[in-house]
Amino acid sequence: MNGMYWLDTGTGRPLVLLHGGFLDHTMWDDQIKILAAHHRVIAPDARGHGRSANPTEPYRLTDDLAALLRHLDTGPAILVGISMGASTAVDTALEHPELVSAVVISGAGTSEPYFTDPWTTQVLATWHSAMAAGDLEASIEAFMLFAAGPHRGLGDVDPGITGRLRRMARATMSKHTAGEAGPLVPVRDTWDRVAKIDVPVPAINGAIDSPDHIGMAERLTSTVANGRAISIDGTAHYPNMERPNVFNDILEAFVRTV
Repeated sequence: MNGMYWLDTGTGRPLVLLHGGFLDHTMWDDQIKILAAHHRVIAPDARGHGRSANPTEPYRLTDDLAALLRHLDTGPAILVGISMGASTAVDTALEHPELVSAVVISGAGTSEPYFTDPWTTQVLATWHSAMAAGDLEASIEAFMLFAAGPHRGLGDVDPGITGRLRRMARATMSKHTAGEAGPLVPVRDTWDRVAKIDVPVPAINGAIDSPDHIGMAERLTSTVANGRAISIDGTAHYPNMERPNVFNDILEAFVRTV
């Protein structure tokens, strides 16, 4: 499987947990141990992240995921994604619909994001300039601001969570160099096509995430045939990590309805 790493644990209906950009499958640790009691939980590291190999040829994240699900013979699965993982899940509902029975998203729409909020655009500019300069420490610190969101300081977030996020970000960012070739192939015309998605698409957003991230998720859930959006108070871009019990309860309640 092209140097891909994944966790596959538990038995039952397949639930696929897709991590955010520059993180890895361990962002789901608080979900895996609970969900695996009743489900088959599959949690991959995306190409170039965590324990998966860096890309050496053109690729699409959705095709990597589809190849993995076919390799594991999951049949239609419930895809659960945050940020980049959410956009991969949505792309997969568009590109490989036979593999998807539902898509649960958080803090993202499709893989064609857009940003207009001043706080978000400033953080992205700072982060991208640090990455372009090859400054690992500055890249990590700018990236970490999304964990707090626009309404808090990073010191307001549980230090155990920020520690986990920093470890994941450092491990994945350290695998890459400034200016390396980026062979990721985009999925096109996603926003024009999302109305065709006919599986359930609930969003579980962080209530104090950036307006752009919440807005893209809500645009998606209001466009698909069967979407709805809820939010978890006091959480930003990683609600599953900040309030895992609440996130798990919402997710498990939804899974029972599919």
